[in-house]
Amino acid sequence: MSNPVGAVSAEDVKKIARLSRLHVETDRLQPLADDLNGILKWIEQLNEVDVEGVEPMTSAVNMSAPMRKDEISDGGKRDDILKNAPKQDDGFFVVPRSVE
Repeated sequence: MSNPVGAVSAEDVKKIARLSRLHVETDRLQPLADDLNGILKWIEQLNEVDVEGVEPMTSAVNMSAPMRKDEISDGGKRDDILKNAPKQDDGFFVVPRSVE
């Protein structure tokens, strides 16, 4: 970006829009640049937060992820699944041949 560090210009927004294959009217370029600069300033404020000793987390709610055994099976639902098939043979779906 071609202006002071951290600042987004209307020209930058125009370039980003072109690279993103987005059409942005000329009169919207500066308001979008202002919005992006506001977002960047807010993100910079996050650098001021003291996170010393704070453990990383994946959710705001403390929960455990139940695990199951990693066992290979056919799922035990073959007959339920095959009853929806228009045509079946010996436990398999029958489909039209696509390669001769």
